[in-house]
Amino acid sequence: MTRLPRPNRQHPRKSRLPTVRNLRGARGVVRVDGKGGGISDEAAIVHRVRGGDSAAYAELVNRHAQVAQRMAVLLGAGADADDVVQESFVKAYRALGSFRTESAFRPWLLRIVANETRNLLRSKHRRARREELATLPDEVLDPATAALSSERRRELLDALKALPEQYRLVVTCRYLLELDEQETATVLGWPRGTVKSRLHRALQKLRTQLPDKEVQR
Repeated sequence: MTRLPRPNRQHPRKSRLPTVRNLRGARGVVRVDGKGGGISDEAAIVHRVRGGDSAAYAELVNRHAQVAQRMAVLLGAGADADDVVQESFVKAYRALGSFRTESAFRPWLLRIVANETRNLLRSKHRRARREELATLPDEVLDPATAALSSERRRELLDALKALPEQYRLVVTCRYLLELDEQETATVLGWPRGTVKSRLHRALQKLRTQLPDKEVQR
């Protein structure tokens, strides 16, 4: 189990950061849909952590571990997804002093996850990143995609992995992770107008690759 580092501001008491694996298997842990609580609710948790209640950070880990892992897997982390997520939560804790509590925690965290995944892929020179998408476990897909037939799902994933990276990222965020436009902009570090235009072009490309299939407009 990893020992919590200290945030940049007000140092909490010593505690330990629950691992992603332990949280998934822990009794009494309430599963959530990945969207977490409201901004004011999470701001209160952040204030508790900054005020010395470092155990409160486990509430944020519990709320966002599932969507963070989906993000890591969908961006190509594969078997290293748990490690990416764990490191992302550690880095988020260290940077908690710079987090603006009037903002949502989830997109801020997912941007860290995306950066950590990119760092992993660069450091290991993973040229087989796109092949990871072809073997996604059902649980990392959104409920709508998971309900599709295996043949249809394979067609969609094949078309997705064939897209240029910028288009694959925006489709992944908007439809597989179900982030809204502003959250996607935060995660990818793009202006909202760029998110909108790239999503439009990505869907156009998907329609050309799947001419006999319905692609959401």
